[in-house]
Amino acid sequence: MITTSRIKSLVTFAVYAALLLTQAGFSQDLTSKFSADKMRERVKKISSDEFEGRGPGSKGAGLATQYIADQLKAAGVTPGNGSSYFQNVPLVGVKADPMSYLRVERSGQPGKLYKFGDDFVAFSGAQSAKSDVNAELVFVGYGIDAPMYNWNDYKGPAEDYKGKVLMMLVNDPPATSSEPNLFGGKALTYYGRWTYKFEEAARRGAAGVILVHTTESAGYGWNVVRTSNGSWRYDIARTPGDKSPFLQFKGWATNEASSAILVQAGLNLDELRAKAARRDFQPVKTGVNVMLDLSSEIKRLNSPNVVGVLKGSDPKMSSEFVVYSAHWDHFGIGEPAANGDKIYNGAYDNASGVAAVLGIADVLAKIALKDRPKRSTLFLFTTGEEQGLLGAEYYSRHPLVPLAKTAADVNLDGVNIFGKVSDFVALGADRSSIIDQILEAANERHLTIGGDKNSDKGFFYRSDHFPFAKVGVPSVNFQHGDTFTPPLKGDAATFFRDYTAKYYHQVTDEYHDWWDASAMVQEAELALAIGVKLANVKEMPRFKSTDEFYSADKKRLGGR
Repeated sequence: MITTSRIKSLVTFAVYAALLLTQAGFSQDLTSKFSADKMRERVKKISSDEFEGRGPGSKGAGLATQYIADQLKAAGVTPGNGSSYFQNVPLVGVKADPMSYLRVERSGQPGKLYKFGDDFVAFSGAQSAKSDVNAELVFVGYGIDAPMYNWNDYKGPAEDYKGKVLMMLVNDPPATSSEPNLFGGKALTYYGRWTYKFEEAARRGAAGVILVHTTESAGYGWNVVRTSNGSWRYDIARTPGDKSPFLQFKGWATNEASSAILVQAGLNLDELRAKAARRDFQPVKTGVNVMLDLSSEIKRLNSPNVVGVLKGSDPKMSSEFVVYSAHWDHFGIGEPAANGDKIYNGAYDNASGVAAVLGIADVLAKIALKDRPKRSTLFLFTTGEEQGLLGAEYYSRHPLVPLAKTAADVNLDGVNIFGKVSDFVALGADRSSIIDQILEAANERHLTIGGDKNSDKGFFYRSDHFPFAKVGVPSVNFQHGDTFTPPLKGDAATFFRDYTAKYYHQVTDEYHDWWDASAMVQEAELALAIGVKLANVKEMPRFKSTDEFYSADKKRLGGR
């Protein structure tokens, strides 16, 4: 005989068991919830010629951002900025005159001209139509002032740099046998990034910077630098009364051109490079003057981040958010290739990431509110990533949900289109507690998580998770590995092997029918699982106390 109390006990157990199954379901493979066909169609649409390469401020950019907002709305994702899916980012666009020349002179000797595109590229940091510079060139080694490493390339009085043009090397000084962990050892630190070097030079009052480019140090060839700077360059618009320092121009030069400039000063670049690797390096006043009369087209515009939110299931924890991010922009219409194509479609970089995050949004939106992850989810599609992470940087300064309530960012930039893999890379995950959730999700899927195989190239600082890290939000740039199952062949193998040399930031980054949408789903599903675990973990994720972003993390959480 079944008593009333027994029935109540069975009902209570059934409810409890259902709750456990609901939570456990998130640890199971959700591949069947994704539509590979929809993911493929979204990539084709976003990277089509119709969207003109999605350069900020272009007609194609407007089409792309509206398309993303429409997809979010259709999925049931609510607007992330009040009643709007858009967070406008004020930008200034500058397009340098390609007929510009860099002139270098030494007293008593004939001057020499260096050609824009072939020898150097530059764009105005003054956000104005004219940048007229005539100043002495000073070689400042790696251009780093890092007290934590007892390293300062800016020795001497401030007047030595104010108003000067500074030539510097990219990356960190190399580690040595006596200091194998100098500047992170093999791994590049933020001090090695070109963004830091421009920022530090501006703080010193420099007029301009020439970075010495090599394929080895940058991880890509001069063709990438040239195409990346051959059309419009953007920056976050300064507000009236903004007193922040800026450079008249920001430039790069080939190793050959840099060497020739220093030869005019009677100096040898290789010898200076060797001296710059020492802590006792002294800046070198070259005695040559750099003249650059840079004319630029200027346009001011609002280029939106696209933002949507899904409410979490827990009454208290739903005020906190896990962010999925992917940049929608690319280089628009730029310098024509040999075949005349001038649309930089950006299919892999990053229509694939946008399609993956939209796929994640589809899956989460179909889950009933009571069964969703505890924390809420914010979907962020950023502008201006290719211009220096501008949309993510703006969001980090003007967050739509408080940073103290932002648990983590999972960023997707270049989602696997080649074939399924048995390994993934989680750039930056080992800096914070989110590594635990990442490993848990991977283990459940019998996948491995590897470290950054190219840490010397500084990929951690090259995508939209980085501005989140700078303000103390644990973040990861989630990428596929290279252990393909089965091994790649044909077009997929060729594209994967030659991507950096032939496709990265080139017109050739286009959609192809051989793309493996099931590989995209595999990566999106794992990213979803990681985000869900981050949304359900009891304690807010934190940077490790030994990490460079721990202090920002503490500041974000009020000193805790």
